[in-house]
Amino acid sequence: MIQVENLWKKFHRHEALRGLSFNVPAGSAYALIGANGAGKTTTIKTIMNILQPTEGRVTTLGVDSRRLSPAEFATIGYVSENQDMPPALTVGQYLDYLRAFYPDWDDALEASIRRELSLPADRKIADLSHGMRIKVALACALSFRPKLLVLDEPFSGLDPLVREEFMSELLSQAGETTVLISTHELGEIEGVASHVGFIDEGRLLFEQSMEDLTARFREVRVTLDREAVLPREIPTSWLHVRPIGSLITFVDSTFSETGLAERVHAQFAGVRNIETEPMSLRSIFTTLARAARNGAL
Repeated sequence: MIQVENLWKKFHRHEALRGLSFNVPAGSAYALIGANGAGKTTTIKTIMNILQPTEGRVTTLGVDSRRLSPAEFATIGYVSENQDMPPALTVGQYLDYLRAFYPDWDDALEASIRRELSLPADRKIADLSHGMRIKVALACALSFRPKLLVLDEPFSGLDPLVREEFMSELLSQAGETTVLISTHELGEIEGVASHVGFIDEGRLLFEQSMEDLTARFREVRVTLDREAVLPREIPTSWLHVRPIGSLITFVDSTFSETGLAERVHAQFAGVRNIETEPMSLRSIFTTLARAARNGAL
């Protein structure tokens, strides 16, 4: 659905994107994660032809992003945390205005979304809270059943109830639409994302399916029968290694039950116990972000 190939974007001397490449499979929910300033929004704006790449190429819906036509845009939904909407129009007037641009607009679906999100048709957009404006943007983006839905930090500043309503409406169309979402609210997407790409300082450190990603990361605690001393050389796949008395803790980024035990016993004498625990996407992200900052990736 989206192919990003060796993408560079420069703003004067600042390189926001540096050789970025990744693919969003059709039917997937692809989460682009990274710290603030990593290049997520610049990437999305390039995919949507809001920005032009300095070098490289983006293909969106099989078309060079720089040549997206009204026909392609009529199948792409877009929601941004800073989305502009005409403040003088009411919610109903704005939806009426947009309807003519989308041949596949579904009036029944629009009405259902408006009910589910409790959108007041007669309220002016200028009088809506930030959370209500985001819900209006989502209703506009979903009512024509888009092939591709692009969400740029949609949860920023939303209260928990609005987030839950947003995700509930998004999940109602799961499977029908390919979703690309950039966010730092990782807890919200853990049950939604099928693929994850981790971007840091304009470069993609890795991309992987959520299933494979969560399978290969484990928090590990090794108990020794003596004071823990770290060897000079430790496996590069062990991240954030810390000795605490007779305990060694670390994150194994290439986890396997048998492989871990063999490596632990090869590194340490007097191993009494090895415990492992699955990690949330948030924990995986913070571990990788710390490793990237320290030059361990």
